[in-house]
Amino acid sequence: MNIIEAKNLVHEYIREDEEGNVEERLVALDHMDLHVKPGQFISVLGHNGSGKSTFAKHLNALLEPTSGSLWVNGMDVTKEENILPVRQSAGMVFQNPDNQIIASVVQEDVGFGPENIGVPTEEIWQRVEKSLKSVGMWEYREHSPNKLSGGQKQRVAIAGVMAMEPKCIVLDEPTAMLDPDGRKEVLAAVHQLNKEKGVTIILITHYMDEVVDSDYVYVMDQGKVVMDGTPRDIFSRVEELKEHRLDVPQITLLAYELKNAGLDLPDGVLTREELVSELCRLRDSNPNGSEVKDNKE
Repeated sequence: MNIIEAKNLVHEYIREDEEGNVEERLVALDHMDLHVKPGQFISVLGHNGSGKSTFAKHLNALLEPTSGSLWVNGMDVTKEENILPVRQSAGMVFQNPDNQIIASVVQEDVGFGPENIGVPTEEIWQRVEKSLKSVGMWEYREHSPNKLSGGQKQRVAIAGVMAMEPKCIVLDEPTAMLDPDGRKEVLAAVHQLNKEKGVTIILITHYMDEVVDSDYVYVMDQGKVVMDGTPRDIFSRVEELKEHRLDVPQITLLAYELKNAGLDLPDGVLTREELVSELCRLRDSNPNGSEVKDNKE
């Protein structure tokens, strides 16, 4: 069974005048289909306004579908009695960690969520320790969040969600406000949770390099899923991505340009190591350069 199942999902933002008459309807999700299996690391790509953040809010029942269906961990998100169980199943991490951190001490902040859902005190502290260790922040448990870096704050926010023991974590642009080092910290922590704890991850992002290690990628534009596949499948379609106002990782773009210049390289090169390996293969198999082609011929 899929942990996330969206079928013909539609969401409209409606603007009304003072008398309650509809002035404008903005379709943010347009008959969207998407499914996620337990334990997968899924990335959802799209430029600003593509609908990806609106979709993320549906996964945590912060928004309700206008039409279509969305099931999270076997529960229909439109049923009122499912709202709390859905939010316990799919934890949410937002762009700005300061919006999620409310306590003056790290460990107290991480324990806030479990306390709110009635977890016994002894178990709360067990969860706090487990969660902070899982994101590499245990040694900062008695620190003030205000003294942490952006990446460290975001890891604390993730630990706070982990302490609720969700089956899935939805990260809505979690690195958008971080520097490169902070981005690496957060992504490393998320991948570790996915691989070692089996937590399903849904990463909403517009950074191409963040999705390279995903199991599967969905690309959104104008509220629709316009592309889907493995990272290699997606990044093999450079021109199609450009049509949707998206780039590709720099290494992938370099390999693409080299191939267009005549080098016999495969589509969808994802990492620096992979490109180096392919260039070495060409060098070893063709020391005189006889296999290099001119694509303009």
